[in-house]
Amino acid sequence: MDNVSSHKHFILNGFNELGALRPVLFIPFSIMFVILLSANSLLIYIIISQRSLHSPMYILIAGMAFVDLSIPLVFVPNMLLSFLFDWRGISLTGCLVQMFLIHFVGSFQSTLLVWMALDRYFAICTPLYYHERMALPRFLKFVIPLVIRNIFIVLVVVTLAGRLSFCLGNVINHCFCEHMALVELACGSTAINSLVGLISVFLIPVADFLFITTSYIVIFSSVLSSGISGVKALHTCVTHIVVISVSLTVALIAFLSYRIRNGLPVAILVFFSTMYPLFPSCFNPIIYGIRTTEIRQHILKTLTCCRFVQTVPHT
Repeated sequence: MDNVSSHKHFILNGFNELGALRPVLFIPFSIMFVILLSANSLLIYIIISQRSLHSPMYILIAGMAFVDLSIPLVFVPNMLLSFLFDWRGISLTGCLVQMFLIHFVGSFQSTLLVWMALDRYFAICTPLYYHERMALPRFLKFVIPLVIRNIFIVLVVVTLAGRLSFCLGNVINHCFCEHMALVELACGSTAINSLVGLISVFLIPVADFLFITTSYIVIFSSVLSSGISGVKALHTCVTHIVVISVSLTVALIAFLSYRIRNGLPVAILVFFSTMYPLFPSCFNPIIYGIRTTEIRQHILKTLTCCRFVQTVPHT
């Protein structure tokens, strides 16, 4: 196997089955890209600019918006250029860097939801100690271990992929460097890569969602049993649960479709895998902007002020 030549340059061939219609994909994906850039940027600006929103809950929402903004920036511009100008090439190093960034930043979509669940737990179940427990020095003990976990697991997944020899071809049927799409091109056994990839799914998103589910069960049980007035806090919990449900659904569809397949067209598999990082990035800021009263009020005020400035006649 040592004498086998390993490819160092790859072709991202996502949606190639569409043939001459492939450039048309530039339109819907560019619209989605503009929406997610605008919505997440506006959400971050509102939270940063308004001192009344400088509380842990809103800072975490801003963190989620930053993650939702960052993931598409890693691969969408290159994907759009590929649709428009047929630029499909990427080096192995570039592919591994892109894979690391997508998976590392993406891991914080579920991790931030864990921190949001902790924030709601402290706010509803231990309100007298909320500010003490959400103070940065105390809260770091919940932040640092999960950050280290995410870095370590993603590094292991990407490093193992980078050590493979790719002699079965250099065409990746995807729009970005998805882990299993690259591993499938390797020579020899890739069982360890598949196993580590599966373990990483259970150690990050699945473990996070189990913790989140447990947290919200405890929160709702506490509210129902004590009869405390937590309507506003529970409203925020429902918003988080909507975001969690959408993220989990999209992730499961992408994960299962790529591994089960059952004769699904390749274009459908690529579509699900591409929407996995894209759809939550569009959906999350809209949900937080609509359902979170304080954020919605400030967004409307900002947009109204902008419209007023535009309509004021210049003297």
